[in-house]
Amino acid sequence: MSGTAIHSVTVSGHQTDFTHVDSLATTTSGAANEAIDCHRHLEVKRKLYTALQEGDEGELAIAIPQEVPLKQAGHMATGAVFSEAATPEPQTPGAPSVLEFAPITINIAYSLRNPVDGFEFVLPTDAYPYRVPHAYTTPSSPDAARCWVPCVDNMWEKCTWEFEFVVPRYLEERDPSQDDEEQSDTIPTLVVCSGDLVEQVAHPWSSNKTIFLFSQTVLTSVQHIAFAAGPFHLHAIPAESVADDVSGAAQPLMYAFCLPGHENLLPISTASLRQAMSFYSTEFGSYPFGSYKIVFVDQLPNQRFDSSTFSIVTTDLLHGDDAIEQALETRHSLAHALACQWAGINILPKNWSDTWLVNGLAFYITGLFLRKLLGNNEYRFRLKKDMQRVLELDVGAMPPICQPQVLEPPDAATLPFLNMKAPLVLHILDRRLGKSGTSLGLSRVLPKLFLSAISGEMQNNALSTHAFLRLCRKVSGVDPRSFAEQWIYGSGCPSFGFSATFNRKKMAVEITMRQDAPAYKAMENNEVSKVLMKPVPFFEGQMTIRIHEADGTPYEHVLDIRTAFKRYEVPFNTKYKRVRRNTKRYLARQAAAQAAADGDTEAAEAMGMVDMGFGLEVWEKEQERENWKVADWTEEDEGTMSGATYEWIRMDADFEWIANVKFDQPDFMWVSQLQRDRDVVAQLEAIHALAEKPTAIVSSTLTKTVLVSNYYFRIRSEAAIALVSCAIRKLDFLGLFHLFKLFLRYCYDPEDPNQDLFAHTYVPKPNEFSDFGEYFVRKNLINAISRIRFENGKSPSVVRQFLIDQLRYNDNTANPYSDGFYICTIIAAASSATVSIAPPERGELLPSEVRTEQNAEDAELLKQSKAEVDRYRSMDRLIPSTHNCVTIAALEFHMVLGIAGLIPNHPRIFFPLTRDGNYTQVRIAAFDGLFLTKWYTPSIMRYVLAVMANDSSRIVRRHVARSICHSLVLLAQMGEMKSSLKETESLLIEEDGTLPEKTKESKKSELDVMLKVLRKDREVGKNEILREFLMPIALAPDADQEVRWCLLKLADVLTRATAETAPTVKIHIPSTPVTEVVPQLPPVKVPVKTVRTLKSGDPLPKSPLTLSNPSTKLRLHASPAPDALPLPPAPRVEHPKKNVNVAFAVPPPIPKTKVKAPKPLNTKVAPQTTTTKPGHVPKAQISGMSITDLRICRNALKKLRGHKSAFVFNQPVDPIRDHAPNYFDVIKDPMDLSTMNAKLEAGMYKDRAAFTANFRLMISNAKLYNSVGSFVHNEAITLELFFEKQWAIIAKTLEAVNNNNKGKALASAAVAPPPPPSRVLPPVPKAFPTPPPPTAAPSRPIIKLKVGTHSKAGTPEPAPPKPRLRKIKGPEKPSASAPADQPPVDAPPPPYVDDGSHDILQEVLAIEREKDEKRHRLHSEKDKDKQTVNGTSGKRKKADAMSEDDMLALATPSKKERPSPPGPSSSGVAKVKLVVPSTSKVTAPSTSKLSPPSIPVPTPKPTPTPKPTPTPKPAPTLHKPKKDKPAGSLPADAPRASLKGKEKEILSTPPVPKQKTASIPVTPINEKKCKEVMKALQKLPEAGIFARPVNPVLDGCPTYLEEIAHPMDFGTIVTKLGQNKYVTMEDFGKDVELVFSNCRQFNPPTTYPITCTDVCERAFKKEWLKAVEKKLSWVEKRGLLGVMTALVKDAMQVFIIFNITGMTTDLASSSFVFREPVDPVMLGIPTYFDVIPKKNARDLRTIRQKLEADKYDTVEAFVADIDLMLDNAITFNGVTSEVGQVSITARNRFNDLMENWRSGSSKKRKDGDKGTPQPMKKVKLS
Repeated sequence: MSGTAIHSVTVSGHQTDFTHVDSLATTTSGAANEAIDCHRHLEVKRKLYTALQEGDEGELAIAIPQEVPLKQAGHMATGAVFSEAATPEPQTPGAPSVLEFAPITINIAYSLRNPVDGFEFVLPTDAYPYRVPHAYTTPSSPDAARCWVPCVDNMWEKCTWEFEFVVPRYLEERDPSQDDEEQSDTIPTLVVCSGDLVEQVAHPWSSNKTIFLFSQTVLTSVQHIAFAAGPFHLHAIPAESVADDVSGAAQPLMYAFCLPGHENLLPISTASLRQAMSFYSTEFGSYPFGSYKIVFVDQLPNQRFDSSTFSIVTTDLLHGDDAIEQALETRHSLAHALACQWAGINILPKNWSDTWLVNGLAFYITGLFLRKLLGNNEYRFRLKKDMQRVLELDVGAMPPICQPQVLEPPDAATLPFLNMKAPLVLHILDRRLGKSGTSLGLSRVLPKLFLSAISGEMQNNALSTHAFLRLCRKVSGVDPRSFAEQWIYGSGCPSFGFSATFNRKKMAVEITMRQDAPAYKAMENNEVSKVLMKPVPFFEGQMTIRIHEADGTPYEHVLDIRTAFKRYEVPFNTKYKRVRRNTKRYLARQAAAQAAADGDTEAAEAMGMVDMGFGLEVWEKEQERENWKVADWTEEDEGTMSGATYEWIRMDADFEWIANVKFDQPDFMWVSQLQRDRDVVAQLEAIHALAEKPTAIVSSTLTKTVLVSNYYFRIRSEAAIALVSCAIRKLDFLGLFHLFKLFLRYCYDPEDPNQDLFAHTYVPKPNEFSDFGEYFVRKNLINAISRIRFENGKSPSVVRQFLIDQLRYNDNTANPYSDGFYICTIIAAASSATVSIAPPERGELLPSEVRTEQNAEDAELLKQSKAEVDRYRSMDRLIPSTHNCVTIAALEFHMVLGIAGLIPNHPRIFFPLTRDGNYTQVRIAAFDGLFLTKWYTPSIMRYVLAVMANDSSRIVRRHVARSICHSLVLLAQMGEMKSSLKETESLLIEEDGTLPEKTKESKKSELDVMLKVLRKDREVGKNEILREFLMPIALAPDADQEVRWCLLKLADVLTRATAETAPTVKIHIPSTPVTEVVPQLPPVKVPVKTVRTLKSGDPLPKSPLTLSNPSTKLRLHASPAPDALPLPPAPRVEHPKKNVNVAFAVPPPIPKTKVKAPKPLNTKVAPQTTTTKPGHVPKAQISGMSITDLRICRNALKKLRGHKSAFVFNQPVDPIRDHAPNYFDVIKDPMDLSTMNAKLEAGMYKDRAAFTANFRLMISNAKLYNSVGSFVHNEAITLELFFEKQWAIIAKTLEAVNNNNKGKALASAAVAPPPPPSRVLPPVPKAFPTPPPPTAAPSRPIIKLKVGTHSKAGTPEPAPPKPRLRKIKGPEKPSASAPADQPPVDAPPPPYVDDGSHDILQEVLAIEREKDEKRHRLHSEKDKDKQTVNGTSGKRKKADAMSEDDMLALATPSKKERPSPPGPSSSGVAKVKLVVPSTSKVTAPSTSKLSPPSIPVPTPKPTPTPKPTPTPKPAPTLHKPKKDKPAGSLPADAPRASLKGKEKEILSTPPVPKQKTASIPVTPINEKKCKEVMKALQKLPEAGIFARPVNPVLDGCPTYLEEIAHPMDFGTIVTKLGQNKYVTMEDFGKDVELVFSNCRQFNPPTTYPITCTDVCERAFKKEWLKAVEKKLSWVEKRGLLGVMTALVKDAMQVFIIFNITGMTTDLASSSFVFREPVDPVMLGIPTYFDVIPKKNARDLRTIRQKLEADKYDTVEAFVADIDLMLDNAITFNGVTSEVGQVSITARNRFNDLMENWRSGSSKKRKDGDKGTPQPMKKVKLS
């Protein structure tokens, strides 16, 4: 549940544990520290599928307490009557009963803030200041219900509901003293909810709030629960007054609600709802609920949201009494909303595959109501149109409407098709049942169906297809299985071809039938598609045909279709001799027709099938016939007609098939069918057939059809459209003439009766739309005229001029109806007529036939059209049309002409209307136009992405996301993006029999080419804005789910996905030598042998004197960026002032370099020290910035960017995004934090002063451009003050450190004796000892390396972790860089000879130091240092240089003083501890003590350390250099490095403040958290190698126990945890770290064990931080939240206040003065913050926010804040004041609550209503 916080859960009154997981919130791309890569969209898609899939664990897992028993209550039948016909549920296959347990009550307290889905807050904004605030539940996603209430979001989980809403009484209420006056002008807040309103009462504590109670007693799914709250206007829909309706008093209550300002539209829009309720109740059974409500809201993503007893509808459906088109749409939509209460809400589909049935029933009964409301003609016309749409779609691409094997919901792409075909299938089923069976079709089935749902006979009110068909068979006696297999379980529709001939010998009509199945033919060669889509190869059934014989009598015949081809002989009833036209009957009919034409109404009525055209002046007067150019039948035609044996034949006369029927009969028969058949479907079929036979007779007949008002207006409209086919040059454009002549009826007559209509100016009369039929005919005449084209594709200029005149002279002043949609029709027709329909072909064989370009006349007409459209667009701004439909039409006009290349297609036309503040549909149309321009420039691309991410309208966000992919593909297809690839040659294709294959290959190659064009386009596929923001927007936790999927689809189109490999951990490999070579060393004083090259694993060659430098493969970060290591500074040779001639070269951290030891220089070659080849300088220091300044600037910039006021300075100013169009005119030198960061990392700053100057430039720019007092100006001042404060602290720290270092240097120089002359030590890793040249060694030593410790030299080591072993190798280059400016370092003292007692002495001293450490850690260093001396020939002194991180730590102590958990070092100092095991008693040469002083290496992040290679045990004594302990180090009992050898340290300098962390107390062991850490580690696949102790034999490592002195593994750790052997958390952490260090010590880098170590260590760090985090426990936090709740609310009634603004507030009678922060201005106490410092101000909301955000470490801190709040109130108001007394009362109440909580005696409120048969969900909404 996004945006949901679960506060507490109780089961049967007992508090219990729970786990709430929002799987989408943690969806990321790659590792946590990796940059988001747009090429990894497949990985993101997989993770999203994983997060959204259904799982048994759910999102909220609740543990049932032991106190709650689960009692079995017996068996529960799966239904009242177990039906074998019902589809068995998946969870109970074939089982008629399941176990039933006693119900338990679960109470979940939660709050909802800023929900992503499921709930919509509509609030006023700067762009929409007059929007009325309201809120409602919304079906914004398939699982929207779980986003606002904890539930099983399933359609089939039903229960009863009770709701309690607390809302503000008036949203606009401000001053209580004027309450009465405001009540008269203010609309109260109302809540509308599913169920019935039980009570509306005033709040018991506040008169400003109202409580609404609703109850839904009918079992209802959570997906069918909805509510809305806001200042709605209420309209009670009156009951229908029918004289013979005895149940009038029992009519359900119906209410309509709308927002203020729409109340006049509400009664008009909902007028038909009561009729619909009466019709449904009468025809299909009583209404299944108590009442029905409908509310109209803003910003609804769908047109409707239907729920139980309640529908939420968009305000777009509201209309006034001047609407025409919208009235029809609204009636249809609202009638369907009410029908869904019967089928869709009360009756559910049993499985997802049954969705077609429930949806189809709702649409079917809606159609039956429209038949009653609008007439049978409208009903049948709509059925025919829907059938034509289904036939166009169902040709192989659509699945069956019912797929029992598919367990998922219907695809959104096919759902509209399913909803269209399902009611048609039910219609033809009704026709077949009524004709074949004994019933009246579905009119007898549906009442029984709905009755079974109300009575409870239908199990769970879930309807299956099988049960429905079984009921149909039971009622009608017809077996529908064959029908179901073809139309329900199969896909496709048949296509029939009929022809008829009359056999005079047999006196029969021979009808030939041929059937095809287009869907089956499309999948004929695809077996997989045939299995999945189940296309029907052949449809069986009966078809009714009607033959209208010569005497006018219709005879029906039934064709039994059983084969794909058959010839039927249909008997003819009229004798042949009666066919002749001179029969008495024929003459009588002619006489009657003449009488009717003369005005005899009785004769007209007696003519049951008389031609509708009789009596029309046009066809009666000869002059009029000439004026209209009416064509007559020729004598030949008359002869043919008189000899015809029948007048016409109708196929499928009863509309029993969804089929494409082609029937060939002469045109005069179609004319007879059009004029004499009363069925609109027959008339429509005749018009379509005649349109395919353009002749003068056909044109005259269609014109006559338009003129005769007896035809249904939709048939007249279709006839007008069909006249386009007759507007051809062959007929001298007779169809256009007739269209102009027809439209002339609506215009002023020309002065000259013989005026040429092709040159006439059509000035329309003032509009009069009272006759709706004439209005629709008029619109279709305009559409038809705009479709007329010459052979070259251009429309006649007279047509374009005609449309311009209609726009220019339109007059709607006296019309009672709106002409908005009429104007839209003309504008759309104008754009259609202006554009040529000839395709812009390339490479025609005859170039002379290329379509002509625009001439002067075309340009002038285009200019006039554009001017008129722009005029209407400007008028629409001043006098808006309905929903700004005229503006939308004008935008579409520009879009069409822009695509055609007739006007400039520039984004500026559409861009302004895409912004917030415009009507939503206008914005959508503007975006449609924008996306067909070159919109992918960086600025517009950034704007489009910002709209998808942050726009206030979900409708706009989704539309933009859907359109962006379509737009790019369309632009690529249109050639807007030119391809650099070689175009395929497709100009001339020879017919060689392989055309289908070539066409298929061509389509595939076209798709590949299109994708390549998009991906390689510099402005699209390579667009940096798109690549930067695409994935962050898609992965944002508040992203709309549809936007997220559209963005992933866009990434799929534009970027080539990287193949997702198996999950791995990205490991940074540090500098690791590949080949280690020890070069020959020149003699210093003693001649030495040349040391041969050492390879990994080789034994060390024995030297007569000393050891070679150990190979130190240690990971030491040389840069704060772990992913990209900057180059190290150049090696420098320091020349201190006094007696120092030893220099340390700074090593470059270059991975896998061959390391050689530099040759020491003697006095003769000393000048070479100044010409040492420098290493690579880091990029950030190329301008000369010191490492100290660089670290300081990076740290300062990090703090700046994390400041709350920095968000406006984080990015460069974008004039479009930031609404600052003239910014670069005012600011000539812009600056921002991201630019500063880039300049810093690029080395563009010489020192920190330049960095400071850029920051001050940024601040001055902000102050210059933004006025004083503005938001940005204030934020600039705040950020400036913060920076100056931090910078001053850093400056003081640097000054103090410099002074300290100077004093240390002087003291060091005073006591240090002169070292041996002219000795230059080779480069060494920092903090690593370097022995002198080899002399002699009896055996190889063991060197234990520990990296990352923070222990101080000279302190004991209690239970140290297992050191790491490494074989001694030749000297090598180190792996970490050092600061550029190193302090002076003295030369080492001369060597001494060990007499063999050094090891024993070290053992004794280590034991003593361990005891001393436990008593006092910081006061015995001098004594211990003195004890370590064992004969020295000189004193060694090291200057204590402080690292840059240490300086910054002093500047920001608040964050650095927190102890870091045991584990890898989090400091920037890497240390090496050299320890000689006590078992080794081997003397070492005296020169072994030569070790350089350690140099701190700043390392911002801990990193795993590679292992040294193992070495044998014997070892000489080596020395540990002294190190400063950095801030943030390990606890005091962490391992300490011992100081060995004759080395004395001067301790006169006081310790640096960092060493305060040595006194941090240890953390007691928390076994539960430790076990959770181990459980998380053991779940990792890589943890398997650490699960048990290492077995040297079994695991193939015989030397393991020799090299690893302290083995450790996860199994041993878990055992020790179980045996309570750990006392502190640090002990536990050390053992875990010991596992990792052992592995790194024994195994070489990049091997599999090291990979496993890194994975496990990363997981350990993550879990360890959680385990040692100091904060209130969950129980303490929950308890304190309970105290807070009880403090501000009454103990007997706890409510979560629902606030319309989307916030959660609390109210209490005694604590209202502390509820919100003090506002001195509003409360009229301007001196408040003078008395009470702002930093000490406290209030209940602030304290609760701190408590919820885990800002309190202890309960005492929470109590202190409460006391401070109460003390503030008493201090400012006085003890005797009213507020003071309230404070005292509140303090006493608080103390009582705290005492009760501490003693555990607080009582918990328990739910009532236990033991009910059906559990209720009591939802209290916030």
